[in-house]
Amino acid sequence: MFRTALRNVFAHKARLLMTVLAVMLGVAFVSGTLVFTNTISDALQNSSAKGFDQVDVAVTTEYQEAKGDKVGEVPELTDALLDDSAKVPGAASAIGVVSGFTAVADKDGDLIGDGWSTQGGNYWGAKDPRYPLTDGHAPKGAGEILIDSKTAERTGYGVGDTVRMSVDGPVITPKVVGVFTTDDGNVAAGGSLTLFDTATAQKLFGKVGTYDEIDVKAKAGVTQAALKAELDKALPKDLVETTTGKELADEQAEMIASSMSGMKQGLLVFAGIALFVGTFIIANTFTMLVAQRTKELALMRAVGASRRQVTRSVLIEAFVVGVVAAVTGLLAGIGIGAGMRSLMGSMGAVVPDGPLVISPGTIVAALAVGVLVTMLAAWLPGRRAAKIPPVAAMSSVHAKATTKSLVLRNTLGALVSAAGVAVVLAATTMDGSEGQAPMGMGAVLLIIGVFILTPLLSRPLIAGAAPVLRLFGVSGKLARQNSVRNPRRTAATASALMIGLTLITGMTVMAGSLQKTIDKMASASIEADYVVSMANGNHLDPDVAEKLAEADGITAISPLRNAESRINGETEYLTGVNGATIGELTDLKVEQGAFEVGGTKVVVDADTAEDHGWKAGSAFTAAYEDGKKQRLEVAGVYEGNEMIRGIMVDLPTVAPHQSDPVDMQVMVKMSDGASSASKDSLVKALDTNPAIKVQDKQDISDETAKMFTLMLRMLYGLLAMSVIVAVLGVVNTLAMSVFERSQEIGMLRAIGLDRKGIKRMVRLESLVISLFGGVLGIGLGVFFGWAAGELMGTTMATYELVLPWGRMGVFLLLAAVVGVLAALWPARRAARLNMLDAIKAE
Repeated sequence: MFRTALRNVFAHKARLLMTVLAVMLGVAFVSGTLVFTNTISDALQNSSAKGFDQVDVAVTTEYQEAKGDKVGEVPELTDALLDDSAKVPGAASAIGVVSGFTAVADKDGDLIGDGWSTQGGNYWGAKDPRYPLTDGHAPKGAGEILIDSKTAERTGYGVGDTVRMSVDGPVITPKVVGVFTTDDGNVAAGGSLTLFDTATAQKLFGKVGTYDEIDVKAKAGVTQAALKAELDKALPKDLVETTTGKELADEQAEMIASSMSGMKQGLLVFAGIALFVGTFIIANTFTMLVAQRTKELALMRAVGASRRQVTRSVLIEAFVVGVVAAVTGLLAGIGIGAGMRSLMGSMGAVVPDGPLVISPGTIVAALAVGVLVTMLAAWLPGRRAAKIPPVAAMSSVHAKATTKSLVLRNTLGALVSAAGVAVVLAATTMDGSEGQAPMGMGAVLLIIGVFILTPLLSRPLIAGAAPVLRLFGVSGKLARQNSVRNPRRTAATASALMIGLTLITGMTVMAGSLQKTIDKMASASIEADYVVSMANGNHLDPDVAEKLAEADGITAISPLRNAESRINGETEYLTGVNGATIGELTDLKVEQGAFEVGGTKVVVDADTAEDHGWKAGSAFTAAYEDGKKQRLEVAGVYEGNEMIRGIMVDLPTVAPHQSDPVDMQVMVKMSDGASSASKDSLVKALDTNPAIKVQDKQDISDETAKMFTLMLRMLYGLLAMSVIVAVLGVVNTLAMSVFERSQEIGMLRAIGLDRKGIKRMVRLESLVISLFGGVLGIGLGVFFGWAAGELMGTTMATYELVLPWGRMGVFLLLAAVVGVLAALWPARRAARLNMLDAIKAE
C-alpha cells in the first residue's frame, strides 16, 4: 500500500502541484513570521542588554498609593539619597539619571522620529561612562547639548550646529557640542537621544534637585546581589526600590518578548486564515483524485485491501505532499523573514544588527503545520473512499451524495448558522468588552454554518446569473450547469474565496463607520477652531496657553488641565478649564441643569455623575494634591464622548492647589475661523515648534483616517495571502474538472463547439463560482461589520454605520478578476485537448 501511495503521488504530481503551493504559502507565512519576530526580538534584546552594562544596581522610587483624602504621589530621589548610595560598602560610583520627552527638529523643521522615541537625558559630569563621546566635549550650561551618532548621521547635524528643539512647549535653540554612541533600544529602533548637563536636564524636565533613577556601579569583585543587599540596608525601604542590572535586562527582555508576541500572534492569525483556506483546496483535490480513482480503489478492495488500508494509502499521499510543501514553505519562509527585516529598514524603521534566527521551534512548527494540515484535510476524502462498496464503486466512476447525506448536511448547516446568528445578535446587546468573546464565537459558528450550507445556496444564487449567462449562448448555459453539477465541489471552491472577502469587507465596514463616528464626534462636541497639543500626546507647559493668548485674532481660549483629586475615597482627575470661555469652545449636550463653570460650580459628564449618584444641584468634597479640601457643586450634567469627558472645574479654583501644573490640550477660537492664515498665526506664536500640533477639526479627522487607512492597508496585505490561496483553489478545481470531463469536452468538440466556445465555457464557470464566493463573503462581511458596530455603539454615542458601496463594488470586481485569471490555464488546456483522445478517455 505504501508503494501504491507513492506511485499515485508521482502519477498525479501535476494535479497535486496546486495543493503543494497552497500549503507551501501557508507554511511560508508561519515560518516567515516566526523567523522575523525571533530575529527582531533577539536583536532588540541583545541591544537593550548592552544598555545595562554600566548599571549594577538601579535605585528607583515606588509609587505611593492614594489613601483616604490623600492623592497618590511618587517620592523624590534627592541628592542626599544619591550621596548615600555612593557611600555604601561595595559601591564604586553612583550616577543620577534624569530623562524625559525631547522633540528635535531636523534641518527642514520636521520632528525627528516618532514622538514616543525622541527622548532626552543628562550627561553626568565631564566623562559619562554610559555615553562614550566620538566627537566634541561634555555639555556645559543651558546652551549646549549632545546628540547620538545615529541621529547625527540621519540629520546631518554635527558639532557647532544649532538645533531647534522643545521639551514640553517653548522652543529652545542650543548648540551641538558633542556626538556620542549608545546602545539605547529607542535609538536603535529609529528614535533619538539628546543629552544636557544634569542641572539643565533637571530644570527642563521639571525635576530640579531630583532624579528619576540612581545607577550604582559596584567595585571590582563585588557582585550585583551583594551591592543590592548593602543598598537595601542603607536606603529607606518605604521610599525606594532596588533592582540589579541583570534583573533590569531580564525585565527589558521580557517586555520586548511580550511586545513581539502580540505582533507574532497577529501575523500567525493571518497565516492560520491562509492555511484554513488551504484546507478547502486540499480536501477538494483529494476528493476529486479519489473520485477519479474509484475503480482502482474498488479493485484494491476486491483483491483484499481493507478499508483502513485504503484510508491509510490516501493519508500516505497526503503525508508526502505535506512534507514537500512544509520543506519548501520553510525555505520560502526564511527568505520572507529576511525580506521583512530588510523591508522595515527601507521604510525607515531601524532594527539593531543581529543574525537571522532560525530556531528549532520554527523548523518543527513549519513541518508540523504542513504535514498535519494536509493530512487532516485529506482524512475525510480518504474515509469516504474506503466506505464505498467495491461492487458499487466498480460500476460507477462518480459516487453521488445520497439524499439522506444532503438532508443531514443542510439540517446541520441551518442549525449551526441559526446558532451563530443568535449568538452574534445577543452579543450586540451587551456592553463593549463583555460582548467581544460571544461575538467572536458567534462569527465562527456562522461562517462554519454557511460553509456547510454553501452547496444548498449555490443552486439559487448561481441560477440568478442565468439571464446574463444566456447572452453567451451554449457556452453560458453549459457553464451554469457545470457550476451546479457538483454542489459540494463548487461550495468548497467558493468558500475559500468567501472567507477572505468576509474578513476584508467586515474590516472595511468597521473602519469606515469608525471614521464617520470620529468626524461626527469632533464636529458635534468641539466648537473651537483649533486644538493645540504635543506631537506625542504628552503634557504641555502652561506657557503654551499664555503665548497663544497673545496671538492676533483669538476670540476665546482655554487649556484643558489635569488635576488629580480624591472624591469619596476614589481618585478622580479634574479638568481645569477657562470657565468664561469653555462654553464657546465646546458644544456638549446638557442633560441636566446648565453648562456653567466658575467658582465652585462644575459640570460633570453623565457616566461620572451616574457612578457617584450625582445630579444637577448635588455637592461633593474634593481633596486636592496639596491636601486641602473644597466643596464643589454640580451645576450641570453633560453627555460626554471619547474626546471630552470628566469633571470640568474653573482654572482659578484648581490652579492654586497644583505644584507643577501641566495642560493636555489648548482649545482656541479665531475671529476668522479655521483658515491657513489663522493656523500660520498660531504656529508663529509658538515659534514654529516641532513638538506641537495645531489641528482643526479636519486635521483631527484626517489623522484618524490616516491611522485607519494604514491599518486597512496592512490587513489587506496580510489577507492577500488567503486570496492568493483561494485563486490556487479555483485553478486547481477547474484543472482537475477539465481532466475529469475530458470525454465530455471531446464530445462537445465533436458536435460542433469550437475551441473559443470551450474556453468561454470554462472561463464563465470560473467566473460564476468566484462571484458566488464573492457575494457570500461580502454579505457576511457586511453583517459582521454591522454587528461589530452595534457593539461599539454601546460606548460611542455618535456611532453610525457606513456601507462603503464603492469598495464593496471593487471587492466584487476583484472576485470576478480572480475567476477570469484562475481560468486562463484550465481553459487553454481544455481547448487544446485532442478531440478523439478525449472521447476515448475514461
